[in-house]
Parts: sequence; structure tokens; C-alpha cells
Amino acid sequence: MPDWGIIIPSVLNGLTTGALYALVALGLTLIYGVLHIINFAHGALLMVGLYAVYYLNAQFGLDPYVSLLIVPPVMFALGYALQRGIIGKAAHGRDENILLVTLGLAIVIENLSLYFFRSDTRIVDTPYSFKTVEFLGAFLPLPKVVAFFGALATAGLLWLLMTRTDLGRAIRALAKERKGASLVGIDIEHVFAMSFGLGIACLGVAACLLLPSYYVNPQVGHGFILIAFTIVVLGGMGSFIGALLGGLIIGVVEALGGLFLGESLGQIGIFVIFILVLIFRPTGLLGQKA
Repeated sequence: MPDWGIIIPSVLNGLTTGALYALVALGLTLIYGVLHIINFAHGALLMVGLYAVYYLNAQFGLDPYVSLLIVPPVMFALGYALQRGIIGKAAHGRDENILLVTLGLAIVIENLSLYFFRSDTRIVDTPYSFKTVEFLGAFLPLPKVVAFFGALATAGLLWLLMTRTDLGRAIRALAKERKGASLVGIDIEHVFAMSFGLGIACLGVAACLLLPSYYVNPQVGHGFILIAFTIVVLGGMGSFIGALLGGLIIGVVEALGGLFLGESLGQIGIFVIFILVLIFRPTGLLGQKA
């Protein structure tokens, strides 16, 4: 008989972690859904957001959750500028060029961070970093619980923006038919940049929610970006609900894998799922055929 006293806490911890994974993947799937490219700089830009939260705390004593008022808007502006000033201009209308440009950006950003910040691992010490919340007999870290609900709230706000605003309708129109959107007067380059900016702003939110219980160094984005790609494929490329559902599934699989296989082998289940989805359902759980 399974020991539910151990399994239930592991599942709950997996859900809290999976919500953050989903938040990182939401930005990735938004960018793919509109631009139809994979952003290889996504992990490096998450690292930038984490460093921003860290230094706001270290230099000004700003709580990571208060940084939600600063970091996501700054990350949005950074994403908009990157798309409008570098990625869009360097692409020349070719998707393969965008892949190379984002890969190049990732390499540049990571090496600049190594130069300026060295390879030291940094953490943020807050009064609530080690506090716990009891739920169903499980003691969950308070920062992870806050991150869980924060990720769900962010996903909900993103859904409202996409379904209830003119910008959201323009983004969805552009994702469906680029030429048709242009014919009805939609500013394609602006909407591209807004989409990229929103995707990077999601990373800013993730950084603020993540750092009270995590760390930052120049390589921190690598692990997240691999999982985010898996979530996007699992949920369905371009599906926001699929990204959220996929993130929660991956979080639980990782937690249970760590429980039964050990921490060093805990992520095997994630990549087994990735391979199985590619073989048996390449459109993902909620994706649609092109």
C-alpha cells in the first residue's frame, strides 16, 4: 500500500512548483503562438529578471513581492525593445534567422552576466523564506504557496487580456492569419513587439515569485528553459490553458519522480513524458493541428 502521508505532500509540493513552471512556459507559448518561433533566450531573460529582483533587495531592501510593481514592467519594456530593435530587424522575415538571433542573445546575456556577476550563487533572505503552511497534513513552504496563487492569478490576467481587450484580439488575429491582420489595419510589428514584451513580462513575474525560495546565478535559466519547452509541447504549442495544465502535470511528475527514484533521477519522468507526447500526440494535450 502506498504511504499517502508521503505522497500527498509530494503532490502538493509538485503543484506549487508546477505553477511556477507554467508561468515561465506561458511566456514561451505566447511568443510561439504569435511569432511562431522558439525563443532560445527565454532562460537567459529569466535569469536577468532574477538578478533584477536580487539587486533591488540587496541595494534598496525591496521585498521580492513588492518588486512585482517594478520588475515585470521593466522586463516588458526590455522584451519590446529586443523584438522591435534587434530580433525583428535581424530576422528579415525568416524564422530561422530569429532562432539564431535569440540563441545569440542567450549566449551574450549569459556571458555578460558571468563577467559582471561572476558565477557565485546568490539568494534573498526574507522573514518568510522558511515559514510553512499546513494543508491536508502537508507542510508547504509559504513562498511556494504564494507563488502558486500568484501564477494562477497571472495566468488568469493573461487570459482576460487575450480574450477581452483589443490588444488580445489583435494578437489572436495575428496568430491565426498574419496577412489578413495586416489588411484590416493591425500594426504587425507593434503587435509582435507587444507579444514578445508580454512573454518576457511573465518571466519578470516568475522571478519575483520564485526568488524568495530559490537562487540566482548566470546558469539558472538552463534548467527552467528545458522544462518550459517540455511543458509547451505537452500542453500544445500556443495553448495557454495547455501550458498551465502541462506545468502542473510536470511539477507533480517531478515531485513523485524525486520521491520514488531519488532527487538525482527525479526529472527522468519529465523527459519520458516529452518523448511519449512527441511520439503519440505531437499536437500536445490541447494543441490543434496546423
